[in-house]
Amino acid sequence: MTVIKETRDFIVCIKPAGVVSQSDEGENMVTLLGECTGSTVYPVHRLDRETAGVMVFAKTREAAASLSEQVLSGRMQKRYYAVTRAGLRPESGVMEDLLFRDKSKNKTYVVKRERKGVRRASLEYSLACEKDGYALWDILLHTGRTHQIRAQFSSRGFPLCGDRRYGGEKAENTGLFAYSLEFTNPASGSAETFTAKPQTDAGPFSLFGEYFL
Repeated sequence: MTVIKETRDFIVCIKPAGVVSQSDEGENMVTLLGECTGSTVYPVHRLDRETAGVMVFAKTREAAASLSEQVLSGRMQKRYYAVTRAGLRPESGVMEDLLFRDKSKNKTYVVKRERKGVRRASLEYSLACEKDGYALWDILLHTGRTHQIRAQFSSRGFPLCGDRRYGGEKAENTGLFAYSLEFTNPASGSAETFTAKPQTDAGPFSLFGEYFL
């Protein structure tokens, strides 16, 4: 785990794949950050266990309230890279769907009608690079539903590489990385932007190593 920045109010870090964002049991980011920095931290957003990338954790209750409000209001902007098979068209646009979360199966489904438990989901996407039959997508989330990117791309016949739960081909890691996070500093009110690059030595992103140089 890499800590990008630590202040009196928050910690920005890179969550490794395979570690849960928050949990009462087992290895998770809250306990790992506590051990690494000696600080008590408060989760304000999440990434799927399979997803690596940039996250922010609050260090005070006041900062947690401010950052959580930014998440709920959509003022915290999150951008992702995703890898799928090539061929999705158009090469840029907006995906808008109704999503139903089945907690018993730990899976999200795109559905056609609104009913109890169904929530609207939206994201912007654009093709960043295409190589050897694979595509690298740049994604901006408008909403932050559980498994949103994974479910929306899979419903169009282009599951993320390595995402076996949603029909993706086998790979060393899931082809999803949270590369950019923008929010307002709870103390100063200034805009904060943090970015990182996915590992390209193995897994779905290895094909696009030159893109990240």
